[in-house]
Amino acid sequence: MARPGKGVRGFRLGFRAVSGNTAPVTSRTPRDSRLRLVPRQPVAAARRAVTTRTKRPAPRPPEGTPPPAELARQARAVLAGAARLARWADSAGNTGGSLRAGPDGALPEAAVERAAEALRLTPRQVRVDWDRARLAGLVELHDGLARPGWRLRAWDRDDTAVLRGWVALFDAWSLARPAPAAAGPAMVAEVVEALPQLLSLLHLSAGPVQLPVLLDMLDQRVAELRTERCEVPYGQEPAPGGTADAAAAADDAAGASLAELLAWALDALRIVGALVPAGGAPDGVHEAVHATSEAQLTPLGNWSVWVKLEQICVAAQSPAGHIEQSAEAMLRGCARLTPGPARTEYRAWLAARSVGAAVEELLTVARGEDALLRGLAFEALRAVGAPAEAAVRTAADEPALRPYALLWLVEHEGGDPETAPDVLTREESTWLWVDTAAAVADHGETQLLVRHLDSAVQGSVPRLLEEVRAVGHPRTVQVLVALAAAHPDPALAKAVRRAAFQVHTGGN
Repeated sequence: MARPGKGVRGFRLGFRAVSGNTAPVTSRTPRDSRLRLVPRQPVAAARRAVTTRTKRPAPRPPEGTPPPAELARQARAVLAGAARLARWADSAGNTGGSLRAGPDGALPEAAVERAAEALRLTPRQVRVDWDRARLAGLVELHDGLARPGWRLRAWDRDDTAVLRGWVALFDAWSLARPAPAAAGPAMVAEVVEALPQLLSLLHLSAGPVQLPVLLDMLDQRVAELRTERCEVPYGQEPAPGGTADAAAAADDAAGASLAELLAWALDALRIVGALVPAGGAPDGVHEAVHATSEAQLTPLGNWSVWVKLEQICVAAQSPAGHIEQSAEAMLRGCARLTPGPARTEYRAWLAARSVGAAVEELLTVARGEDALLRGLAFEALRAVGAPAEAAVRTAADEPALRPYALLWLVEHEGGDPETAPDVLTREESTWLWVDTAAAVADHGETQLLVRHLDSAVQGSVPRLLEEVRAVGHPRTVQVLVALAAAHPDPALAKAVRRAAFQVHTGGN
């Protein structure tokens, strides 16, 4: 038996006993040490191991931009009706059973009538406020049931949550007002794709811009988009003397004109509070206003366009040029950033792509062999938010992605990130522990791998090794070998090496 005081050196680097009555042992007596359970944050250790870049100084908004508190006040005014309806929906769900939306997410007629009567609104106003509440994240639908979004809970105290809710509404401006009936889907999509350039002009002008100037820019941008897609019919030359090609002229003749579509876009932007209303209409106006002879951004709209331009510039100026790279290259570059700048990179990268394509590309990276990129891909998906929910739910059926997907869904539904890992089964938690250990082994330092033992859900080393062997992770052998090489406890290292050999040979 070992004498007191001859415990294995360095043991406490990886473990701490739950109680203070831990008997010392020698390398001949592997002890069943209790593991100290700590908040489990997958990939955080690996990220810290490769974080070497200092934070960039925060950019300053243009002179004259109101402070965040004033911007938040304006955003609350624009979304006052939506917040009021969201609170009514919350109370209706609590008192009269769950409030269920229709298949398209709209409120059923019976609920519309109840809300109109309770809030003294017209049915049309209820429908508009409901759409705004959904777009701003004040209401979320889960399997058709309406639940209050986390932004509604923070609405009165968190200016950042309010501004993000308004930005979500601003991003969905094209849904705020129906497009002209004569306009085909292709033309509407072209105008939506061209609008960021017009918004940039309005931002840089810092004042009113005449509609003929905007229309000329829209005409040129649509022509560029069609040229990039080679939409000139075979054997037909572009129409001379104009900025649009022959195909564009044919499309314009068959449906709504660009002038009508520009008026529609400006009206929609006014409705969401991004453009100054015509005639000095108050904030939060519900009725569409006809385009006047000029357009000007509101302080909210000006600030939002500036933020988006800054995000794009930051990503474009990064050493890796993330905005133009693939998802894998972008995530590898972001691995060296701290979480705040990394989220900025994610949002800029996402802004340059359609949501569906970006989500699929991130999930493709997550299915790869690099565990660090798998975790970072789901961090980037957190920046996508609700539009990624359906794809993430589907990914939860894949064993390699299931733990990450379940944690993503819990946090998306407003769960506490600290307690989110409790939704995982013992097997899923063990699989995630091995996957995170693989990320640390590939990208981190040996001491981080040793400390990673603290995050295991098992209560002892033998049980950890037993369950790690049983979980069937493809990187189990490499993780155990790396852990054995890194750990300073000879007895524990020997036990880990034995487990690695047994997994490799398929023995017991």
